[in-house]
Amino acid sequence: MTLASDTDLLERIAAALERLAPPAAHAADLDAAEAFVWHAEPPGFQAVRHVNRVPLQLLKGLEHCADQLLDNTGRFARGLPANNALLWGARGMGKSSLVKAAHAEVRRLGIGESSAPDLKLVEIHREDIGSLPACLACLRESRHRFIVFCDDLSFDRDDTSYKSLKAVLEGGIEGRPENVIFYATSNRRHLMPRDMMENERSTAINPSEAVEEKVSLSDRFGLWLGFHHGTQDQYLEMIRGYAAYHRLAISDDELVREALEWSMTRGGRSGRVAWQYIQDLAGRLGQRLEGD
Repeated sequence: MTLASDTDLLERIAAALERLAPPAAHAADLDAAEAFVWHAEPPGFQAVRHVNRVPLQLLKGLEHCADQLLDNTGRFARGLPANNALLWGARGMGKSSLVKAAHAEVRRLGIGESSAPDLKLVEIHREDIGSLPACLACLRESRHRFIVFCDDLSFDRDDTSYKSLKAVLEGGIEGRPENVIFYATSNRRHLMPRDMMENERSTAINPSEAVEEKVSLSDRFGLWLGFHHGTQDQYLEMIRGYAAYHRLAISDDELVREALEWSMTRGGRSGRVAWQYIQDLAGRLGQRLEGD
């Protein structure tokens, strides 16, 4: 073979290897925003210019959970030991809203010199959990501190991506980066459906070991916060809080009557139902909501 043909062959081999290699994560300016969304394909961070969230004072009936999450988040922001958190329970009761509100509140209370490390929020979608190690590898070298947040986290039959999360939380050789904490919300306390757990127990040689690996995933979260269906009083407290905050022109009697009727048509009294009513009310009154 000639030198030219050898060179051509090497170039073709290099090009083939480059196509096979996983794409490098897009360089991100983590100073550009307070929040980002991680995308697995292609890997990289998308800056979020305006975080969709509710002020902490409007999350009524969640004071106990809010105090615990704020304390945990505040300790983490100050560089002190803190736990990964799992917020689980009823739909629409403010789990993800509390995570975003806690992030904003801790930043507000801890704002110092612009050169000091910031507390950032990074959302990772459920379907991208398998890429979590790559995400954390990018964050590990940053001077900032990060809450990596996954909303509505759960795992179904034959889903093995939970292993990436399990290794990152505590079990991996590198472990979770010192500047990262992981918060997740879920409707399931053990992150897997009950019928799946019962089925694996009934068909396994050793039932307890069959589900131990998946159930133990939730044990990697040192802080568990439970959210339960709200009472009528809590629901009306949310409604009144929203109406006052957004200065909606309606009498209390009419507000209560409409809000209760709205909850009956929706079959629930969650924070989500309360916010949907407020949006409908504001629209009918021709008023804009704060932040719109």
